[in-house]
Amino acid sequence: MYGMSTVAVSRLVDAPVDAVWRTFTDLGGRCEWMSTVNRVELLTRGPFGTGTVWRESRTMVDGDEVTEEFRVRECVAPERFVVASPGIGADYRMTYTFTPVDHGRHVGGTMVTVVQDGTPTARGGRFLALVFGGLAALTVEGALRRDLDDLAVAATAGSAAA
Repeated sequence: MYGMSTVAVSRLVDAPVDAVWRTFTDLGGRCEWMSTVNRVELLTRGPFGTGTVWRESRTMVDGDEVTEEFRVRECVAPERFVVASPGIGADYRMTYTFTPVDHGRHVGGTMVTVVQDGTPTARGGRFLALVFGGLAALTVEGALRRDLDDLAVAATAGSAAA
């Protein structure tokens, strides 16, 4: 084990927690609202929850396409879920939390936070950990922000339509 790198991003969504949760955990619909996701392949059946596995293909900043497999490790609907993804030279774990806003001018909205931890699994992974703290962390942060921005648009539209 060579150490862990962490990136955290939060975004206010002007939609209720249930609408945000429903949008984010509808894996089959991700291609419709996530601007970088090209394909989603569900590998398990049933509702979203602990044990759910899927493959997601997305276009990266450099234009390359990457396919990753995700497995839900923990799920407490509609508050929190944790997904893990084995990567090349590093394993990733993302913790998503959905917190209702119950005071201030955004009452009825949801604060969504994602924390991504990356743990190098190979010798080359140590280099990855060093890079992860610099330019790569900015790339990861940008990708997470874009996902949450896409979620905010989709959940707000879905909430207004409901």
